[in-house]
Amino acid sequence: MNVWKKAIKTDQLKPGNRGCVKFGDTQIGLFHFEDDRWYAVQNRCPHKGQNVISRGIIGDAAQEPVVACALHKNKFSLVSGKCLTAELPALVTYPVKIEGDDVLISLT
Repeated sequence: MNVWKKAIKTDQLKPGNRGCVKFGDTQIGLFHFEDDRWYAVQNRCPHKGQNVISRGIIGDAAQEPVVACALHKNKFSLVSGKCLTAELPALVTYPVKIEGDDVLISLT
């Protein structure tokens, strides 16, 4: 069963942008694509352990939404969390849904 937590209002993160939200000690990178797709993944880079994923460059690789880590440019799928450019652990992904003007993230 998913437990949904309100992260932000939809107008707080414009299409094409990314940001970070925090629930307790958990930092989550939140990504809003131009076509209104939303994704959420752990913010901690598995390569160096720094909270920088939400500062990365977003785009599509072979029609898959990706983020490139701000430090070393390793690309991660925003759907599966899998690293597409190196043998690194996958990012934890979190389901996202929109209810009204709220962006909700499931932490379970």
